Amino acid sequence: MEAKAAFSPHHTVRRGEALAHGIKIHYQDEGYQEDPPLLLIMGLGSQLTLWPQVLVDNLVNEGFRVIRFDNRDIGLSAVVNSGLRADLPNALLRSRLGLPINSNYTLYDMVSDTAGLLDALGIRQAHIVGASMGGMIAQLFAALHPHRTLSLTSIMSTTNEPGLPLPRWDILLNLAGYGVKKGHDKETAIKRSLQFWKKVSSPKFPTPESEVLERMAADYDRSYRPAGYLRQSHAIIATGGFKRLLSRINSPTQIIHGTHDPLVHCKGGKASAKAIKHAKLELIQGMGHDFPKQLIPKLTELIAFNALQGNK
Repeated sequence: MEAKAAFSPHHTVRRGEALAHGIKIHYQDEGYQEDPPLLLIMGLGSQLTLWPQVLVDNLVNEGFRVIRFDNRDIGLSAVVNSGLRADLPNALLRSRLGLPINSNYTLYDMVSDTAGLLDALGIRQAHIVGASMGGMIAQLFAALHPHRTLSLTSIMSTTNEPGLPLPRWDILLNLAGYGVKKGHDKETAIKRSLQFWKKVSSPKFPTPESEVLERMAADYDRSYRPAGYLRQSHAIIATGGFKRLLSRINSPTQIIHGTHDPLVHCKGGKASAKAIKHAKLELIQGMGHDFPKQLIPKLTELIAFNALQGNK
């Protein structure tokens, strides 16, 4: 593991690579190392940079050591490919029919990555926060490692049960590659990302397109890994539902979901809240599947308050 320190106007930033059970994971660690650790787990095909910096800064200012990382197959973390083709339409059909699915890995392997990263950083327990696919990983981590979970916050996520609503059909087709422009040059990739973002972003909390384009361009330059996105999608489908495990969670739990999320229906968040003992559910009117800056203060408050319950 190697790390180097950089400095922001507000706090120390450490970046490095850790070996998590043999998988290279790139991480960013901010705030005072003696503060309670809070781990952010990002969603499908998204780099650690998708966590808004202002949210990270807020949480550091609330007294947490905030760690975020690139999941396997995305960003600056390792490629993980055993050679299996990620045929998403076929996998989705087999899932709905209850048939087994072979994949390069599942979300359980990504939970192992998460635990391995904490091990590499010498962290025994942490507050766990996940968004979308990261919320599924966070829930599974809290269920499989309850002794290591100080608190759990799951945002815009689900229990992944087959009976829950699928993404809206136009988005599902988009995810499968239909009706989108092909090509991997920067201009085409950004146009494709922008088209998808417009479908899933919060209708009540608009973000200026110029800001979105700037972030997408920076993310493309940092890392562009479309094959990893496909393998992660395959992993979600191959994992299947995990509601049965969530009764094991005993840490303070906050579920957050937007009422206008067309990618992961809010019934997914409700299912998580129902399956986890004493979980609190916050439905945010007009929120889609993004992190609009207008909601950062509310998200900070919900995450920090829930985590403080785990510090008691």
